[in-house]
Amino acid sequence: MSVTIDSRKWCQGRVVELYRWAERLYSLRVEADIEPFVAGQFGRLGLEIEGEFVSRPYSFVNAPDERPLDFYFIVIPEGKLTPKLATLQPGDSVWVARKAAGFFTLNQVPEGRHLWMLATGTALGPFLSILKTEAPWRRFERIVLVHGVRTGAELAYQDTIQGFRQDHPEQFRFFASVTREAVPGALPMRITQAIESGELEQRAGLKIDPADSQVMICGNPAMVKDTVALLKRRGLKENLRKEPGQITTERYW
Repeated sequence: MSVTIDSRKWCQGRVVELYRWAERLYSLRVEADIEPFVAGQFGRLGLEIEGEFVSRPYSFVNAPDERPLDFYFIVIPEGKLTPKLATLQPGDSVWVARKAAGFFTLNQVPEGRHLWMLATGTALGPFLSILKTEAPWRRFERIVLVHGVRTGAELAYQDTIQGFRQDHPEQFRFFASVTREAVPGALPMRITQAIESGELEQRAGLKIDPADSQVMICGNPAMVKDTVALLKRRGLKENLRKEPGQITTERYW
C-alpha cells in the first residue's frame, strides 16, 4: 500500500552521513531543499514504514546557513521511527519537512549580560545551532553551556564545542554534567544539583541572578521542571510573551 505525501509540506532529502556517537546515539546529516529557518528551531524527519508515513520533530544542529542539515537523535528501541533512521546509509532517501517550527530561539530571549544554556542529552542540538551564529556572541558578555549526560561517551560534538572555546576564550565556558561515571573535569552530578550546591557557578565564576542572567533550558521535561522551580526560588521568572523574564524553556520530548 503506497502512502500519499504532501509535496507542499515535505521534500525528499538525501542522506550524506549517519554518525554513531554511542550505543543508541546518532547524528543524521541530510541534504534537502527546505525553507530558511531560525537557529534553535526544529524540523521534522519522516519515513514510510509498513504502509504508514511516520514523522517526528528533531532540532537542527547546523546553523541556518550551514549544510548539510544535521539532526541529533537517540534510538528509542520500541519506537517506530528512530530504529529505522539508525539504519539509513549515504544515498538513502528520507523525508524532511520544508518548513521549520518552534520558538526556542534567541530572538525570544530578553536582553542580559550573561547567557546560560542548560541541556540534557540530544537537547544540546538547538544550542549548538544558536552558538554557530553571530547573534549570541554579539549580545552577551559571557556564555555558559552545560550538557548533562549519563556517560562520557554521550558527550557529543566536542570538536564543535572546542571550536567555540578557541574562537571565544574569554567569553565562553563549557561544563559537562555526567551522572553515571567519573569523567575528568566533569561535574559528577545532575545540572540541578550543580546549581543548588553552587558548584556550577563557582566553576563558571558567575552568578545566576535576575539582574544579569538569561537562562535557556532544553531537555528532559523533569529536568526542565525542576530547574525552573529552582531558579524561581532565586527570583528569576519564566519568559512569557506578555511578561518578559529570565527563563526560556523547551521541553524536548
